[in-house]
Amino acid sequence: MSNQLDTIAPLREFVIGMTNLVSQETEQAHLISKGSELLKTLIQSDDWLPEFCTVPHPEFYQQYLLHADPLGRFSVVSFVWGPGQKTPIHDHCIWGLIGMLRGMEKGQRYQQLPSGELVTDGSETILRQGEIEAVGPTIGDIHVVSNAISDKTSISIHVYGANIGAVKRHTYDPLTGQPKQFVSGYSSKQVPNLWDRSAEVRASLT
Repeated sequence: MSNQLDTIAPLREFVIGMTNLVSQETEQAHLISKGSELLKTLIQSDDWLPEFCTVPHPEFYQQYLLHADPLGRFSVVSFVWGPGQKTPIHDHCIWGLIGMLRGMEKGQRYQQLPSGELVTDGSETILRQGEIEAVGPTIGDIHVVSNAISDKTSISIHVYGANIGAVKRHTYDPLTGQPKQFVSGYSSKQVPNLWDRSAEVRASLT
């Protein structure tokens, strides 16, 4: 009979893969390219995500921490979007990957002109289940994101090149482009238990 310890194996393997990756690579381009391959595998199924990391809030999108590297080299977060929910215009100040697990997201990128004014950078995009988008200071870091489905919850898995809940970032006034510092934090006080494999090991005892 399947249990959470069996089900969560894809996330555990992803964390192991990312830990190996950040231990071997420092170039952002390589981290994004190889990290995307690992994330692509993770989001092929969604039954590994613990139920408490899928719960929307009636007013605000939620950010559930799935894993934070103890050396601060990366973090993994489940973003849960209720119908109609969206972010402010914001940046990340580090590289990041967004993988669509359930539903769809709309995104619009921005550029900030030397005058401080924000202008749209390309057209609005739709991120569908199984697709991945990258962000970062050198590849485009300012955007606004929203749930693309009007009557259902959407969930995306985000991977960042730091503990994103402790990074000083910015929101931007859409009219003036004026930045304002913020730290996102996390929506829950618990994280998935990736490492208790006792049930699996006990089952192998003879």
